[in-house]
Amino acid sequence: MVNGLIGLAILFFVLALVFALLGARGIAGMSMSIAKWLVIIFIVLAIISLLL
Repeated sequence: MVNGLIGLAILFFVLALVFALLGARGIAGMSMSIAKWLVIIFIVLAIISLLL
């Protein structure tokens, strides 16, 4: 399993897909939102670490 932020983002993305297929739109949307923010944080931290 991939560790770190990108692993969590993938986990929440998969959860969002599963809940969307099961019809739980509210939970799917929340999981997708969390995954989106984790990816954004990962990209920002990656850019900062490349610049330093």
